[in-house]
Amino acid sequence: PHRWFTHFYVVSVLWNGFLLIWLFRAEFLGESLPSWIQDMHHALGRDSQSEDMGNEHFSALLVLLLLWLHSCRRLAECLWTSVFSSGVIHIVQYFFGLGYYIAVGSTLLCQVPTNVRNGKELSVQICWYHIIGVMMYIWASLHQHRCLAILANLRKSRSGKVISLSHSVPFGDWFESVSCPHYFAELLIYVSMAITLGIHNVTWWCVVMYVLFNQALAAVLCHEFYQKNFSSYPKHRKAFIPLV
Repeated sequence: PHRWFTHFYVVSVLWNGFLLIWLFRAEFLGESLPSWIQDMHHALGRDSQSEDMGNEHFSALLVLLLLWLHSCRRLAECLWTSVFSSGVIHIVQYFFGLGYYIAVGSTLLCQVPTNVRNGKELSVQICWYHIIGVMMYIWASLHQHRCLAILANLRKSRSGKVISLSHSVPFGDWFESVSCPHYFAELLIYVSMAITLGIHNVTWWCVVMYVLFNQALAAVLCHEFYQKNFSSYPKHRKAFIPLV
């Protein structure tokens, strides 16, 4: 069932919250990460003698926090805002989604140079890309929440009671430009994390490219559904990215 999307964010909140606590303790309290995490770093080619270039440790900690907050918000929206249809998702997609949120947090953790976990004091330096990234993250998150609320309200009465599970044409906010602005906002959230990491992190840009293709495919399918089922659907709307 579509409502099982909630499970993705339950896993993400628990797993990435666990990683966030360990990374926080390692960076601020000088504690060592568990051996299995260090083994994972070694297996993925992160040299124990690698040096911190450009405040990478604080950037990764900040992005892991943003990822965890994003998962918390999406979990809350799944529980109390969204109204899921009676449709289903493929079992492969379901298990892939569970694995994705475990892998993406682990990927972030592996961006942290291991030399700063040897009891050295953390020097927190707020850089310009941290400010820009966080501001973009907040902006995109607010719009994503508004768009999800608009979709949910199409199936609710004024009192908030669910009265229908059918599809309707949404209006307002970024829906005036694209059919799936919540997917576009998801892409912007991941781009904001790439900026927060310092822009130069190739590994995270690979994650962004995955999100781009994944969300674009879903948006095109949704856009075609709207066009097929609603003859008066606004012709100026694009599928995913405004003006594209």
